[in-house]
Amino acid sequence: MTRDEAIAMLNELIANRNLRYHGLACEAVMRALYRHFGARAERSEEDWALVGLLHDADYEVTEKSEERHTEVVAERLRPLGVDPLIIAAIQGHADKAPRDTLMAKAIYAADELTGLIVAAALVRPDRKLAGLEVESVLRRFREPAFARGANREMIRTCESELGIPLADFCGIALEAMKGIAGEIGL
Repeated sequence: MTRDEAIAMLNELIANRNLRYHGLACEAVMRALYRHFGARAERSEEDWALVGLLHDADYEVTEKSEERHTEVVAERLRPLGVDPLIIAAIQGHADKAPRDTLMAKAIYAADELTGLIVAAALVRPDRKLAGLEVESVLRRFREPAFARGANREMIRTCESELGIPLADFCGIALEAMKGIAGEIGL
């Protein structure tokens, strides 16, 4: 599956602009994490990017149902011959498959962190990522009432499952998102 095909699927399944932006943010972070891991990363950078882009592609069509989430996108990807590791990583972020690859572990932690970073940018006076610093993200991370929906325990798996200290993980994600800030409205 090409990126253009994945974008077309994302646009077909997701009407909400912010959910599309979320997919793009996760794609950028997954690319950055692939580069971070280098030779340890399984598959290709494009595979990691597809996981980021499509991990929540069926969120609206499954009516935000935890029971069905990831099932529709998996059903759409299988007949296209998409690598089963990509599908498993997508399903793993919603606890529908084991997270037994770096790719699966990465999307699990990155998914929630992108939401926290967006929220941290949106409370800035300029509502932009450009001036946001890692320390600000970490400060917001420590505020349980801030971006309540961003599951801190999932984000913290960056340390236990990926071996990346939280501050470094935030830095990788923040820089990746800054690189596409214009594409995601920030």
